[in-house]
Amino acid sequence: MAYTVGTVARLAHVSVRTLHHYDELGLLEPSERSESGYRLYTDADLAQLQQVLFYKELGFSLEEIADALGDPEFDRLEALERQRGLIAGRVTQLQAMLDLIDRTVAAENGGVALSKEEMFEVFGDFDPTEHEAEVKERWGDTDAYQESTCRAARYTKADWQRFKDEAEEINTAIAALIDEGVAPDDPRAMDAVERARLQIDEWFYPCSREMHANLGEMYVADPRFTATYEKIRPGMAAWMRDATAANASRRSR
Repeated sequence: MAYTVGTVARLAHVSVRTLHHYDELGLLEPSERSESGYRLYTDADLAQLQQVLFYKELGFSLEEIADALGDPEFDRLEALERQRGLIAGRVTQLQAMLDLIDRTVAAENGGVALSKEEMFEVFGDFDPTEHEAEVKERWGDTDAYQESTCRAARYTKADWQRFKDEAEEINTAIAALIDEGVAPDDPRAMDAVERARLQIDEWFYPCSREMHANLGEMYVADPRFTATYEKIRPGMAAWMRDATAANASRRSR
């Protein structure tokens, strides 16, 4: 089927002017034209528009959206998975903020005050439950997941802060090695990622060097992991992948 610009505007809850603008920018060019020259949109065009609107709601600029959709290797299903992860993280954060508002109101009504730490706890960038649903779906039937769940259930807010501080120290040291130009298979690099492995082993589940190398592959394969490490230091995700692989190989020889 082909849809007129007015129909698409009503379906997508956007203005006709917005659709014209997307056409001008090359974000959404209608696949067909009527005999009179009017824009006609196909089902594939609607799928493209959905992508544009998802990215827009997630805070991407129109230029960034155009770059993403214009990538020859763009895959719609992969993009939907990434968008789902970003939205799930936002939902978790918003729910935490809503809970804090309720607790703050209850505290005010009861004539007590939250501690300074409690007042601002949801505004940090560390959330140990951020990917809980996905992790459970992918690894919920493994011994490692069960062990991690049991350990995490015992941790207090102070424990999570200590974990965060340790992780930041490890990542800062790794970033410094990258800045020095230390190769991933250098003994110093392997020792550094060994510290990261041992932290996982201590806090969550037994993590062999081979398992850590598999995690290293995810640091590059999963855009969310990649973004986390690239935020610390550009190139860090690939460096971690190579260093964990080198560390596993070193220990297996």
